[in-house]
Order: sequence, then C-alpha cells, then structure tokens
Amino acid sequence: MKIESTTLPGRHDHPPQPVSSARPAVARPARRVGLLDRAALHLGLALITWGRRPVRVGDREHAALAHETHQARLEAERVRTQNEAFYLTRIL
Repeated sequence: MKIESTTLPGRHDHPPQPVSSARPAVARPARRVGLLDRAALHLGLALITWGRRPVRVGDREHAALAHETHQARLEAERVRTQNEAFYLTRIL
C-alpha cells in the first residue's frame, strides 16, 4: 500500500506572524560601537586564547611522569597476575 501526502501550495510562515498595517516601520540609525567596548572585546578574546594555549611540560618533568606511569603499569600488571593466580586456584 502506497500512501502519499502532499502539502497545500502557498506560503508557510513559521512561526506565523500577524500582519499589522497600522504601524509603519521606523528606520533607526545603527548604533556605533565605542572604543571601550571594542577594547573590552579584544581583551576578552585575548584572555580566552591565552587560557586555551597548550601547556608545555619540561623534559625532566616529562621523563619523571613517564617513569611514574611505567612503574604504575608494572604494579598493576603484578597485582592482576597475583589476583588471577589466587582466583585460578579457587576455580579448580
């Protein structure tokens, strides 16, 4: 069974806006951005980009962290092997 639904031709406003001809459109002059506003915008952008910069880690700190990570992995491997051996005897 093939069902096709069609929409009615015409203009669809989403959301529907009432047409008001009683009030004419008033043209307002564009607001100028002041020097203080512009400076605040540039300062805010500079602070955001400065705060998101990558953190550089020194070579000594990087080596120390790598050594600590390696030692932690070895310890975790040792504990895992010990637990597997302990539970293996329970199963059998």
